[in-house]
Amino acid sequence: MTRVALVVATVGGVGYIPVAPGTAGSALGVFLYLLTRSWSPVAQVALLAAVVVVGIWAGTSVARQFEQEDPGVVVVDELAGQLLTLFLLDVNLGGAAVGFLLFRVLDIVKPWPVHRMEALPDGLGIMADDLMAGAYGWLLLYGAIRLFPALQ
Repeated sequence: MTRVALVVATVGGVGYIPVAPGTAGSALGVFLYLLTRSWSPVAQVALLAAVVVVGIWAGTSVARQFEQEDPGVVVVDELAGQLLTLFLLDVNLGGAAVGFLLFRVLDIVKPWPVHRMEALPDGLGIMADDLMAGAYGWLLLYGAIRLFPALQ
């Protein structure tokens, strides 16, 4: 199970990219969004829930294996946060790019209370800060769509 957890947590090895693995994980989130945005809302909820639940499990396993709170190779959290930023917002490529930039900035800056979420135990802490950044990103992207309908 350790190998499966490592594959999931690193999103198939993307977490091993030597430069900006979190950005690469977020980019995969945009790609996955583009592949699934035509799915029904129920299917999109199921996808996000599955990524979160499996990501918590995998993050916990890899963090314990590496004996680190949030190993840099774990990028399933960025994938989940990016999916949440774009969640059920029918945006075009420009809107997806704005969502990508919003999420990356929020994930790096970690406005309150995003940073505090990291204190949660194990994989929950690994995932929660990115999900909170994703929730902020969703709100900002929703507002941007209302101001700039061309993003849809």
